[in-house]
Amino acid sequence: MPRRPAGHTRGHAAVLASLTVTALVATGHPATAAPAPASDPMNQAFERAAGKYDVPRDLLAAVGYGETHLNGHAGRPSQDNGFGVMHLVSNPSNHSLEKAAALTGKSTADLRKDTGTNILGGAAMLRSHADALGLDKTERADIDAWYPAVARYSGAEGAVAALYADTVYTFLAQGLRATVAGGERVTVTSRPVSPEKGPLAKADVLAPSPDYPSALWVAANSANFATGRTATVDKVVVHVTQGSYAGTISWFQNATSKVSSHYVVRSSDGQITQMVRDKDTAYHAKSANASSLGIEHEGFVDDPSWFTDTMYRSSAALTKHLCDRYGIPKDRAHVIGHSEAPGNDHTDPGVNWNWTYYMQLVGGSDSGADGLSFGSYTTQKKGSTGPQVKAVQTLLNQQGYEAGAADGIFGSTTESAVRTFQTARGLDADGMVGPKTWTALLSAGTTPALATGSSGEAVKRLQRALTAALGRTVTADGAFGANTDKAVRDYQSTRNLSVDGGVGPDTWGALQSGR
Repeated sequence: MPRRPAGHTRGHAAVLASLTVTALVATGHPATAAPAPASDPMNQAFERAAGKYDVPRDLLAAVGYGETHLNGHAGRPSQDNGFGVMHLVSNPSNHSLEKAAALTGKSTADLRKDTGTNILGGAAMLRSHADALGLDKTERADIDAWYPAVARYSGAEGAVAALYADTVYTFLAQGLRATVAGGERVTVTSRPVSPEKGPLAKADVLAPSPDYPSALWVAANSANFATGRTATVDKVVVHVTQGSYAGTISWFQNATSKVSSHYVVRSSDGQITQMVRDKDTAYHAKSANASSLGIEHEGFVDDPSWFTDTMYRSSAALTKHLCDRYGIPKDRAHVIGHSEAPGNDHTDPGVNWNWTYYMQLVGGSDSGADGLSFGSYTTQKKGSTGPQVKAVQTLLNQQGYEAGAADGIFGSTTESAVRTFQTARGLDADGMVGPKTWTALLSAGTTPALATGSSGEAVKRLQRALTAALGRTVTADGAFGANTDKAVRDYQSTRNLSVDGGVGPDTWGALQSGR
């Protein structure tokens, strides 16, 4: 969490209720699913709210997951004074809490603290945005038509609003499964998505960072940082946002916040946005502001589900870059938590942050295989064992197909999950994982446009899928270079697709159908 410059004060960090998120996976409720049982109060709340306001249930749950991982924080506020599972906000630039009260007739106190009421308020706000945009009943039944309404729900504008909505539609594409307080499981079905972005289609293209080319650039409000430095940069400070990625970026753009950091890292995929130039002084760590670079990490201090391996690796790569560029020693005396900065009163990143692992990554001593990338993918079937079976189980579980424990043993549960996945993808449901099923499994998820020069997890997913589809190794390094371009063109040529080397809807569609 950032700090205002000396002389300013702000509230203490939120203390969270327990929430464990199992994985981003693809399961959910088919259209004919039975109503949630009484033992599943959050699922019931989503169904009731979705029905009352004619909002797609999975969209509502995906918005809540993106905001809070479905943790209501016992009514305590986030960094920008948002409350509950649906993060209804009350601050000078966003009054969604008060608007929800007017729409639902519920008190702001109940909307802050009661989960069912809070979810009802979130649905009411989404519907009000849909009404303002003129969505009729038919359009409201199309989850892709809700993109502009989701963007408005963020309280942000332009590229940041698009960034927020893109995250929600990523969860819809990938699916999710979260285990919330009391052991209840909330799921969202994976599906192909093609959101109707309208004017926001151009707004979601952000400039690259001027200091760290792998990052995006969104400038913080000039009231929230000081130009230049009054001390030599000699440390990196690790923070936790106490809020969502897009929400934090929006907050740092708000002149009333008087806080910022140099970088913000997203939990789900490690995406980084720079908001203050390295040469300038962000307001993030009180007395350490002038001599440090601040990195915010999406999430909440007491909820380890936000601290994904992808986030650790992305952040550590950034920290390593900063240390190398500015001559900062890669040790715990110079890479510190906000709680360790002199004169602060914050607790982040907290006890759930794995400093040992993070510093290994910063030091370059952990290259760690991801467990999904192989030089070739061989057919797996009942009775098979080993790391590729574990990869199959991991992918199935991540996409919600209940393959059981990822123990590397292909048993009846894994076979059943494979058949269910194959049926959903229109493949021959033989229960065996051959080239077509591998290709569909490895490529499942979002379908961003990719081309030479692209990088990141989506490129790595593409490279794995091409390895399975073509039967030759396409190195899964996350960098779309000449070799990947050739593999894409070879795939397009052999599948009777337009051969342009770019990966758009047609190429993704072919991969995700196992062609």
